[in-house]
Amino acid sequence: QVQLVESGGGPVQAGGSLTLSCAFSGYMHTVYCLGWFRQAPGKEREGVAAIDTDGTTDYTNDVKGRFTISRDAAKNTLYLQMNSLKPEDTAEYICAAGVCPRYDCKAGSWCYTNWGQGAQVTVSS
Repeated sequence: QVQLVESGGGPVQAGGSLTLSCAFSGYMHTVYCLGWFRQAPGKEREGVAAIDTDGTTDYTNDVKGRFTISRDAAKNTLYLQMNSLKPEDTAEYICAAGVCPRYDCKAGSWCYTNWGQGAQVTVSS
């Protein structure tokens, strides 16, 4: 069974940085598209970033230039490095995985089928 476990959330001041981690089952990086979503109170879940099996990345416009998605295959871990954080980045961040058709491994894509439990990020002004 595919398992995803996030860590690294917490409070941070605006302009600061935070790195989220997501530990995933072995070998997922070879067949699965991995991504990060976020959901703020009262808002719909939105895709933030994605990384394909070949390392290709995709970001939603709101975070381009500020967030970086990466993975460490040796550690079976997915990361989201978040810089220049804004209060509007406050949300629960959720890692996800899915076997996506080629060119469909995008932030917020339809093909994610496995989800972590979420990690809260709170950015204060």
